[in-house]
Amino acid sequence: MTAADDDQKRRFKEALDRKNHQSKTGTSHLDGHAKADHAQSSASHKREFRRKSG
Repeated sequence: MTAADDDQKRRFKEALDRKNHQSKTGTSHLDGHAKADHAQSSASHKREFRRKSG
């Protein structure tokens, strides 16, 4: 291996470590709060489906 290969591997490892560290600092989404509030709840009125006549 040459020094250039070792330097490139070291830079890739450092970049990967930075990436992994950034992903760990985010929220874990375990707080139980969804972005959409009541996404699949029933509406205040029932939808009525009718066949198209004609």
